[in-house]
Amino acid sequence: MNLPRTQPARTPPAPRRSAVLAVLAAAQFTVMLATSIVNVALPQIRAGVGLSDGGTTWVVNAYTLAFGALLLAGGRAADLLGRRRVLTVGLALFAVASLAAGAAASPQVLIAARAVQGLGAAAIAPAALALVMGLFPSGAGRGRALGVWGAVSGAGGAGGVLLGGVLTQAWGWEWIFHCVALGALMVLAAVRVLVPGTAPALGRGSGRFDLLGAVTVTLALTCLVWGLTEARGAGWTGGRVLGALAAAATLLAAFAVIELRRPNALMPPRLFGMGRVAAGNLLMALLGSVWIALFFFLPLYQQQVLGHGPLATGAGQLPLAAANMLGSALAPRLSRRLGATTTVTAALLTEAAGLLWLSRISADGSYVTDILGPSVVVGLGLSIAFVQLTELAVDGVPAQDAGLAGGLVNTTRQVGGAIGLAALATLAGSVTAHAGVHEPHGEALTAGYRAAFTVSAALLAATALLAPPLTRRRRARTAVVPAPPAPRKTRTG
Repeated sequence: MNLPRTQPARTPPAPRRSAVLAVLAAAQFTVMLATSIVNVALPQIRAGVGLSDGGTTWVVNAYTLAFGALLLAGGRAADLLGRRRVLTVGLALFAVASLAAGAAASPQVLIAARAVQGLGAAAIAPAALALVMGLFPSGAGRGRALGVWGAVSGAGGAGGVLLGGVLTQAWGWEWIFHCVALGALMVLAAVRVLVPGTAPALGRGSGRFDLLGAVTVTLALTCLVWGLTEARGAGWTGGRVLGALAAAATLLAAFAVIELRRPNALMPPRLFGMGRVAAGNLLMALLGSVWIALFFFLPLYQQQVLGHGPLATGAGQLPLAAANMLGSALAPRLSRRLGATTTVTAALLTEAAGLLWLSRISADGSYVTDILGPSVVVGLGLSIAFVQLTELAVDGVPAQDAGLAGGLVNTTRQVGGAIGLAALATLAGSVTAHAGVHEPHGEALTAGYRAAFTVSAALLAATALLAPPLTRRRRARTAVVPAPPAPRKTRTG
């Protein structure tokens, strides 16, 4: 498939770059907002559309599944077709799907609209990150830009819970989707005005899309994420779950073989030999496994145990969001002063400490005594780690692969989150079921949440131990060439 070429992009002047960064950060905020904004409103959505228990979970899963499975294809499409073009198409698709979700009168329409939302998000996230990398070359400027990126990513997750509570309580669940659609349209208009056009990053010789590789990895990730989300309800030994995970493993193996043999590979193996890309993505997957679970369990504890309403639950996320924004602003400065390895290790240990603090929640506790302090500590550690790992995951990546690198780091976070949430939800459910035999319902739920937070803290502590050997920049070895032998003196006479 031959791909069109556009005129080369012009780098905007410094004042305008700030405006462009704000627009691209707003695009990322919209994507993150759609991930969490439905969490508080799920009971109202279920009643309004007539969803079953399984259908309710797919209001979340349909978006997550499409988003996670298509990110690699979206990132490569951005490199091949032009990042601004892919970003605008993704925003338009995202806005239309959001409007359809808000107007849905049946479960089928709502779940399909959420899947199309995920498709749009899979185009938006890698294209926007690649544009940020193009505007800010490696160095202090890129560090500050990724600090903004991290701030809006964390704020989108926490802000979604707050905004979902406010809109659901004031105007009804439909408005959570209408609000997201309005935001996407505003960002789309700003992109058209402020973001300069970009030429396809890959040269003419690379202008073919690896369709076979894209289909294979998309099917593999679809099976993986679907199997993991089903495991939360059906258990890990269910036939459908095991079949989906086996299919995912087979397809991923096939994808690896395909990529080794194709000159225009969707995921060229050379990418993992650049800078610290492999280390950044591995650690991001481990961070993501805890990140998504945090925003799943914390609102549940507030509503089901402490008895908070949607608005109070959303407002309770504000300190976490503020800590996230502060940590994202501090991350570039800490990295310059302490180095990447020390910064990411300290951040992971900080978040682990906050989660260990959360593991002490009680059934008769309160927001101030049980949630406020640890959520601030978690927010600081999470944001600093996210900014630093994003920078490591694009370390040394050339401009022509920036979209793919952005898609990869988002994929590892999403897939890591799906694995972590499935495992932690299964653990929490098992502990709750066991405790429910001899404890009141609130005590049993709290025991399950405590177990999830304890394991999350242990996982992040182990991740912090992995960070130093993985992220230290290794010095290139220089070959030692022996000096040539001195010329032999000859006698004349």
